[in-house]
Amino acid sequence: MGDELRSLVGSRRREVGLSYQSLAAACRETGGGAAVSSAWLHRLETGAPVNAPSLEGLDTLAAGLRLEPTRLREAAAAQFFGVRVEWEASGEAAELLRMVGALPQHQQAALVELVRVMAKDC
Repeated sequence: MGDELRSLVGSRRREVGLSYQSLAAACRETGGGAAVSSAWLHRLETGAPVNAPSLEGLDTLAAGLRLEPTRLREAAAAQFFGVRVEWEASGEAAELLRMVGALPQHQQAALVELVRVMAKDC
């Protein structure tokens, strides 16, 4: 199996300037349902054996890292279960979905409606 989650968590944690302890605290502050410990984060990033996180744990971690939960879910699926989401070769579709996911709900709904209208013209 790969190291997709390990790499994503480590690079994002460093990008936002958080220590293991401060990231664990940020996860607690999000009010997520699952605890994320600094020890688990350290083991994950250093490549030590760790249990696969739950969906709740991934969502809590995503909030602490200020990432879309889907990114962590895909990385965890690849690392722990060998499941990879196949996107088209250029990666544009995945990037488009990430950008749409970052939009406010009302803008997402408007964009979906626009795409539906445009698809009818094809």
